[in-house]
Amino acid sequence: MKKQLISSSLTTPRLILINSTRDLLEGMLMGENVLASMLNIHIANPWSEFGDAPFKYALDKIKMHPGSEVWWSWLPILVSDNTLIGNCGYKGPPEKGVVEIGYEVALAYRQKGFATEMAKALIKNAFAFQDVDLVLAHTLAEENASVHVLRKCGFQFDGELVDPEDGNIWRWKLPRGQYALDSKPEKPLS
Repeated sequence: MKKQLISSSLTTPRLILINSTRDLLEGMLMGENVLASMLNIHIANPWSEFGDAPFKYALDKIKMHPGSEVWWSWLPILVSDNTLIGNCGYKGPPEKGVVEIGYEVALAYRQKGFATEMAKALIKNAFAFQDVDLVLAHTLAEENASVHVLRKCGFQFDGELVDPEDGNIWRWKLPRGQYALDSKPEKPLS
């Protein structure tokens, strides 16, 4: 059996990504002021376009599978002004070697490279786990900022799908073998 460490934070040149534990998710769902107090941070307004639904979903999954926190929500804190500037993470634990990432950046902080930093940190952490062979992502079926981020991170277009909620979407993939050798950590970040 493989031993895997659960990270509490990931760092990039300008961000600290804090793993959303059960306690943090419960605090977040009580309100932004509770979350700000728990982490001693400021929060961009608005910091997420998706409301509470993804966080409620992650909390339910973590309650059902304690120890799976690393595969859900991460909170990107901009170090320079100690501010939560979005949301990122995985859409669940690896299934057959595959994980999916997602990210969003608060409007006031877009087009500054933060989404790329988030994506790279999530990719690096995912491939630190030996049972992850492929990282996926999905975007709207159009050229946009997320497409640019994924290409910058080495993802390749993998086809168009129809999502029941979003309509046509593009699927992107990054196999372990194509992940830059100099980016691979020797073990999961802790």
